[in-house]
Amino acid sequence: MKKHVFAIVLLSALLAIVVFTACNDDDDGGGTPGPSAISATGAGSPPDEVTFIAGFKPQANLPFVGAYVAQEKGFFAEENLAVEIQHVATPGDNFRLLATGQVQFSTSDASSLLEKWTGDPVIEVVSLALIGQTGQQGFAVLADSGIESPADWAGKIAGYKGSEVPPDYLAILEANGIERSDVEEVRVGFAPQVLTEGLVDIFPVFIANEPDTLSRLGFETLVFTAADYGAPTLGLSYVTTPEYAAENPDITARFTRAVLRGIAYAEANREEAIDIVLQYAPNEEREHQRYMLDTELEMAQPGAFDESLGLGGQTLSQWQALHDFLIEHDGLPRAIADLSVVFTEDFMAYDGGE
Repeated sequence: MKKHVFAIVLLSALLAIVVFTACNDDDDGGGTPGPSAISATGAGSPPDEVTFIAGFKPQANLPFVGAYVAQEKGFFAEENLAVEIQHVATPGDNFRLLATGQVQFSTSDASSLLEKWTGDPVIEVVSLALIGQTGQQGFAVLADSGIESPADWAGKIAGYKGSEVPPDYLAILEANGIERSDVEEVRVGFAPQVLTEGLVDIFPVFIANEPDTLSRLGFETLVFTAADYGAPTLGLSYVTTPEYAAENPDITARFTRAVLRGIAYAEANREEAIDIVLQYAPNEEREHQRYMLDTELEMAQPGAFDESLGLGGQTLSQWQALHDFLIEHDGLPRAIADLSVVFTEDFMAYDGGE
């Protein structure tokens, strides 16, 4: 039975508010900050100003939604935070802005986070909460193509984005006993017409949106993922720099609480959450954004490593398995000696202590 971890997080937040209200019956309630703001910063203190930059354009990626909802429902305000929400102009710029201290919080794909720790120069970013418990990438074929499983990929044309074929693709081949030489591999762009016009038989997609985009163009697809074949993939997380987290543990904890509460609220109030998303992405189609939200909520459910994980939970075994998988398939230039540096659980239940 699937655990409703998001409902549990939301219920916990609501109970905290009820307890706080019950303990302050004699107050008139006017202008009273939320319980977290009082416990963390003291009543009446000015809000801490921080910037969150989403790693892509405005849309219903679940970590983005958590921030949008936290802003519009006042969860940041209750944590005594004044948060400016931005979006990158060029994907990847968020890491540079984090490293230079121009923004304090952002999002990152788990594989990209590990790549930053092994790049030249190294960019140190730490995962505060792992939202995507499975990876974002899949490989689509047209539903009427006759390809029913990756075992049918032999003799076909597979597209890949970027400079190298991705580890996820290699894992699928390996799991199905297909040699790379049996598939013609070609570098492609991002336009889905590459698949619909028959230029390739297999097209890499972002699971949360591109299958729906293809469906809206009139093409139904089958999508295969490396996770379907046992590969330890992971998705998006909230990130900051280790230095910022160490120097500002209270702010980091309050930010993390607010965005997780925002995700929990979105899970329980999906249509309202989409209303909020469209305030940030007014030119996007509502039903497409709803598809993204539903898909990413499903991908945020606890994975095979530890079914007891709650929303945002992460373990060393998850990161180790992903790291080793990427090393095995040449997805990282070198190993990371101590993986405890790439994530932290310290702010999931932070009590304000040093």
